[in-house]
Amino acid sequence: MRTLVFYSEFDSFEEWSALLSPYLPGITLCRAGEVKDPDAVEFALVWKPPHGFFGPYRNLKLLVNLGAGVDSLVGRDDLPEIPIIRLSDPNMGRMMAGYVLFAVLRYARDIPAFERAQREHRWHYLHPRLPSTVRVGVLGLGELGSYAAMELARQGFDVRGWSRSQKSLEGIVCRSGMASLDDFLSGSDILVVMLPLTPQTQGLLSAERLAKLPRGGAFINVSRGAIVDQAALTLALSNGNIGEATLDVFDREPLPPDDPLWAMDNVLITPHLASVAIPATAAQQVAENIQRLARGEPVLNQVFPARGY
Repeated sequence: MRTLVFYSEFDSFEEWSALLSPYLPGITLCRAGEVKDPDAVEFALVWKPPHGFFGPYRNLKLLVNLGAGVDSLVGRDDLPEIPIIRLSDPNMGRMMAGYVLFAVLRYARDIPAFERAQREHRWHYLHPRLPSTVRVGVLGLGELGSYAAMELARQGFDVRGWSRSQKSLEGIVCRSGMASLDDFLSGSDILVVMLPLTPQTQGLLSAERLAKLPRGGAFINVSRGAIVDQAALTLALSNGNIGEATLDVFDREPLPPDDPLWAMDNVLITPHLASVAIPATAAQQVAENIQRLARGEPVLNQVFPARGY
């Protein structure tokens, strides 16, 4: 009996199993700890599996990553040369765009200032700004970044985008290449980080690059914590060089209880949930790729960990 092995500390095996089973007759779905015959495992549905996880599965043919980021699959010595696919679910795009729009609107409408005033029982009026006067820089224009950038533009913001290779999005000024990065950062009143984590992007937002942002601006990270020098970001938030931040990702997760970011009233922390896989809409996509592989057809949404996407 062919087997699909499941591993995730955050996703529900019961939900995925119930939704996938009708599409995959003849395939047993089981948790990693319940695999009886490792040689029967041909498929894996995983999120951030531990080191050595894939070693026992000598007949693995397809890996499905439960999310968009594949950085946890880079540089592994236990992963065979097999197709790797990521979930490309429109609901993940909508979820991410909704989170980014919430975070941007929160700063564009000065909500943190009103939250502080409320805690002090103080009536504090700030006149609303036109969205067109707020420059929002989206750093990373992949599938999710482009979706979020287009939604921000639809709301009337002055949206600029940056990516390693040139992109074209209607109504958005797109920049590319390292030579333009510093200028892009200096023109972003609100910066939204949406890059994949790759060897090229790790540590990209150093203390020197964070200093390029307009003083008092807002910083939003929904990609990976390791893209940013977190100590430098913390310092910039404490001295006002960066005015506010919404952080969904960190260089260590969970964020340690003694990290100074927890105590900052100009920082909003969420536990890496800006966009997650939705089984109800993604299960059919997973099953289709397994069926395509069985028919000898190319899989959809294949990713290449060395490139990061």
